[in-house]
Order: sequence, then structure tokens, then C-alpha cells
Amino acid sequence: MAGGEDRLLDVRGMKCPMPVLRTRRELAAMRSGDILQVLATDPKAPDDIAAFCQETGQEVLSSGEADGEFRLRLRRR
Repeated sequence: MAGGEDRLLDVRGMKCPMPVLRTRRELAAMRSGDILQVLATDPKAPDDIAAFCQETGQEVLSSGEADGEFRLRLRRR
């Protein structure tokens, strides 16, 4: 698998549907194998982003929450 570059996308403070739209745009600009870390505060963002990844074949490597902040790690396919 090519790539492997890490990027950070900070969508804290944004409400649905912006976290998913920004994630989609960022992933589209990445190469296969690159890793995207997403920081979000919208409680719907983890489920929405996971559903988007499932529909588009992207891989969710991890998803967690601490103090109202959600962190997701995604791999571009």
C-alpha cells in the first residue's frame, strides 16, 4: 500500500453535516494509504463519519472520545 502520510483535520465546533463534508474533501485530496486524524466535538460526527467511510470504502482505524472531544483515525483506500 502506498502513502502513509498523516494529516490532521480539526472540525471542532462544526455541526452536522460539516464534519463529514470536510472529511470527504480532505480524504479526496489524499493518496491511498495516507492516514487522516479527525478532531470533532459534534456528538454525531463519529457515527456520521464511520457511515461515510463504510459507504465509500475508507477504513476507520480507531475512534474514541475524551472530555467531549472525538478523535478518529482513518486510512484512505
